[in-house]
Amino acid sequence: MLPECLSAEGERRCRRLLAEATARLRARPASAAVLVPLCSVRGVPALLYTLRSSRLAGRHKGDVSFPGGKCEAADQDVVHTALRETREELGLAVPEEQVWGTLRPVYDTQKATVVPVLAGVGPLDLQSLRPNPKEVDEVFVLPVAHLLQTQNQGYTHFCRGGHFSYTLPVFLNGPHRVWGLTAVITELTLQLLAPGTYQPRLAIPELCRAEASP
Repeated sequence: MLPECLSAEGERRCRRLLAEATARLRARPASAAVLVPLCSVRGVPALLYTLRSSRLAGRHKGDVSFPGGKCEAADQDVVHTALRETREELGLAVPEEQVWGTLRPVYDTQKATVVPVLAGVGPLDLQSLRPNPKEVDEVFVLPVAHLLQTQNQGYTHFCRGGHFSYTLPVFLNGPHRVWGLTAVITELTLQLLAPGTYQPRLAIPELCRAEASP
């Protein structure tokens, strides 16, 4: 299964499955977009993540995320937002033709629409990236095989006022814990890349957080 993630046939399958949603979402405004970079590191399929700078303002500083940010008036659509932000944050220029399509939107606690954009960025040397130190503390990858292993998957139950509110996936045992909206987008990506292999599962919650912070 794993080699098929990066095969021409696998790419065609993903593009076909995403085509309708991509056409629809590119025609609609959104609050933000992120790029989900599917890469190959020494021949191993992986997803590329960033660790947001601890010096940023706001509650998401220091969180694991995909490169991305708010849509600007000059952006043609969500795809261009994701590509622009990736170039600004990582110094990684991804040609538009390498974009496979958009996954379904996710929503933050303020109900803002965030559109994930999947792209195949090919073989990647992390040392070739030039992260913007004002926005990114670290860049790392997690192999798709690692993300698919059940011992690296869990769920976080969120509570408000002492009562259960909702549940989000979490991915463990990497260099950093992947949770919140980034984990949701990771889950959507795995469902697309590995149908029949990755199945969202109910699990004992890793913890119950007092306040939700995707």
